[in-house]
Amino acid sequence: MSVDWGDPRFLTHLISVPLFTGVIGYITNWTGVLMLFQPMRFHGVRVPGLRLLYPFLPRRVQVIPAITHDGRFGWQGIIPSRVSKMASISVDKALLKVGSIGDFYREFEPDKIADHIAATARGEIRDVVERIMEREHPRLWQDLPPLMRSAVHARIQQRLPVIVRGLTDQLGEHIEDLIDAKLLVIRHFEQHPELMNDMLREVGRKELRFMQNFGFYFGFPMGVVLVFVLEAVPQWWVLPLGGAVIGWVVNWIGIKLIFEPVFPRRVGPVLLHGLFLRRQPEVSDVMARIISDDVINMRNVGDELLHGPRSDRTRRLLEDSLRPAIDSAVGYARSAVRVGMGTERYDRIRDAVASEAVEFASAFGDTEFGRQQSARINRFVARQMRQLRYDEFNELLRSAIKQDEWLLFVHGGVLGVGAGLIHLAIFGV
Repeated sequence: MSVDWGDPRFLTHLISVPLFTGVIGYITNWTGVLMLFQPMRFHGVRVPGLRLLYPFLPRRVQVIPAITHDGRFGWQGIIPSRVSKMASISVDKALLKVGSIGDFYREFEPDKIADHIAATARGEIRDVVERIMEREHPRLWQDLPPLMRSAVHARIQQRLPVIVRGLTDQLGEHIEDLIDAKLLVIRHFEQHPELMNDMLREVGRKELRFMQNFGFYFGFPMGVVLVFVLEAVPQWWVLPLGGAVIGWVVNWIGIKLIFEPVFPRRVGPVLLHGLFLRRQPEVSDVMARIISDDVINMRNVGDELLHGPRSDRTRRLLEDSLRPAIDSAVGYARSAVRVGMGTERYDRIRDAVASEAVEFASAFGDTEFGRQQSARINRFVARQMRQLRYDEFNELLRSAIKQDEWLLFVHGGVLGVGAGLIHLAIFGV
């Protein structure tokens, strides 16, 4: 191939094509990053006939967040549209390797939880007993000698720390049956999809910035190569086709550099290792902070115990544990109370106290106490994640986008075609 370096047309292409491919490479990756996260909700317009066509489209096309089953065409960020799937994959691939829900519960220090609940309940337990007794059998409660009533209250107050310690021990023994960690995480991210966005942005902050810049660094030299291809094959379709190839390949190589090779590999003096994986200690600390602050914290665990899909098991466990504890707390006064009220009514009142006392577990929601215990979760998660093998750690971010990364490649190819056509329209072949 003979190149005339003095040809104005060649010089124009030599300057303009690399600039086009470099800028388009940057814009491709910049908009690709935006497509991952924005918008949070689907925005689009209704297209006639699309609703009827939708059921016949391949499954791979149906799941693209650009179309909906009701016939709208637009876009929703890939991550917000896949938040349930991504949460599920992240739990399976990584979080459960960090620790079980039992491990997290032990890090909350159940003994300190018991002390905190006891301190919180101490000021309220007397009112609880009085309220229930007044409701269930006001006359007999009033007829009991004041010394007897005071003895019941004093005994319960005295035994309260032991009672609550028994409750938290029971929760710890059965925590795996009371909480489904996977459902807890998935439901939390479904309710707060912006959290998944924020987490992946923060965890992959440097890699996302690398992707944007890499678009220019790779696109520019590839544009120079494209100029010589155009000289060899001076056809109109070379520029849009070359733009498509560059747009596709720039994203493909960028993803590869971030996540591969998974294990360090030395080639001569060069150490090859995925950019994301090189930052395992740093990313572990960031991920631990997000998990401990926003996902597996005291408030969420408490809500799951008392209001989650298995909350009936929690309440039954706590009530079953409290009934004998209340009997023990009443102690020597129990026989007299039974005589005064009757066995059946005493049992009903005891059950009512047990049922209402379950609500003391709402101390899990105490913000300041929860913040103190979250610091332990933070250290635990960071320590465990730092010890993950590279392939396990890689799944944290890669598993979240792997199934949809082809959309980024297609996006790059489409913008590359557009850039080639624009350059063709301005400068010609």
